[in-house]
Amino acid sequence: MTHPIASAERPLCVAVVGSGPAGFYAIESLLKADAQVRIDIFERLPTPFGLVRSGVAPDHQSIKGVTRIYEKLLADARVRFFGNVTVGRDITHAELRTYYDQVVYAVGAQSDRKMGIPGEDLQGSAPATAFVGWYNGHPDYRDAQFDLTTERVVVIGNGNVAMDVTRALMESVDELATTDMADHALAALRQSQVKHVVLLGRRGPVQAAFTTPELKEFGEIHGVDVVLDSGDFVLDEVSTAQLANEKVASRNFDVMQEYLQRQPAHSRSIQMQFLWSPVEILGENGKVTGVIVERNRLVPDGNGGVKAEGTGVRRTIATGLVLRSVGYRSVPIEGVPFDDRRGLFPNRDGRLLDGANGAVVPQCYVVGWAKRGPSGIIGTNKPDSVATVNAMKEDWPTLGGIADELRDGQAVDALVRSRCATVVSYAGWRCIDVHETAMGNAQGRPRVKFTNIADMLDVAKE
Repeated sequence: MTHPIASAERPLCVAVVGSGPAGFYAIESLLKADAQVRIDIFERLPTPFGLVRSGVAPDHQSIKGVTRIYEKLLADARVRFFGNVTVGRDITHAELRTYYDQVVYAVGAQSDRKMGIPGEDLQGSAPATAFVGWYNGHPDYRDAQFDLTTERVVVIGNGNVAMDVTRALMESVDELATTDMADHALAALRQSQVKHVVLLGRRGPVQAAFTTPELKEFGEIHGVDVVLDSGDFVLDEVSTAQLANEKVASRNFDVMQEYLQRQPAHSRSIQMQFLWSPVEILGENGKVTGVIVERNRLVPDGNGGVKAEGTGVRRTIATGLVLRSVGYRSVPIEGVPFDDRRGLFPNRDGRLLDGANGAVVPQCYVVGWAKRGPSGIIGTNKPDSVATVNAMKEDWPTLGGIADELRDGQAVDALVRSRCATVVSYAGWRCIDVHETAMGNAQGRPRVKFTNIADMLDVAKE
């Protein structure tokens, strides 16, 4: 008699690619399922936690507390961590399907969307993701360079990431030095000559995507004015209706009305400018010198909302640094179907599809931003991952299953280690974690991060 998969005799074998929030919420849901399961996590960095480690603002330490839940999942005997292992290089998509009953892609959206305007690739024009990675100590961005000798920085976008980078530029460095911000970023910000940040939004204040706590934090930065234009707050009918029906928009609007009443009193400022779109980034000798922006008006989008439409009125903002925060995309993985137009992995209810409208790819699933695009906060990933796991459970009775001799995981462990001599296990990550928190404790900080993979690997060997 052949026992069903996810039974004591034939434990379900699952690979989770990526170790950010979406991946851990999928793992949590799988472990809670009334089934026998063994889960292997594949993470290209030596460290887990994805954007919680390298994307959440350093001055938002309370948000990072969610890693306590993830740590318990990592420590579960049914879970293994393969850090510093890249899927598509050290193990292929096809091999994952050979060694695992089900494969979950939880790789997030780690690339930026382009604006598609002239001058976007000039030196001094950079994605906000790079700046966030730089000040958070992400190894990919530790050597990035940002010109902080400019007096004015233009941040394009109206989401929470745009708010985060603006705060990082304007917050007191002494305040930031009590966080886990990377040492190289603290050193650079201490020398910063930036006095003004212009935050550009193509639509109006009612349509802004940031949340109220982030907006309120602007008003709490010592020695910095929040400057708005009262003309941006003359509302059309759709915006008025939106304001009445959406609580976040209404709360944001009230906070901004309070900012409008304040009298400028400082030499440093955050200028929130709505209804402006960048149309060209200007430069000399290959470096950014300014941004041409066009005034917009809001027009119906045909779906009950509004969209921005250019009016032809233009002006130039002088700047030496432009940070673009206009959306994010997932990065393709060799052999895995990818929807290049939408920048995510095509799926139906979390089941991977062979192309945008293709057939379901057996055994393969997607969670988080790789599944739905870059939307929501960390907590949004939990119901999203649960929904995908529910689809996985529905598929258990129909799974053919891998060869039973592969179920103990020894074969895949040997394969990966034969190709990658520097796999970081959970024990290796704990060594890194202990070192970072010890260095932080010595300085009265949550942790001092390693930003160099070679350093991480040296410590992980212990």
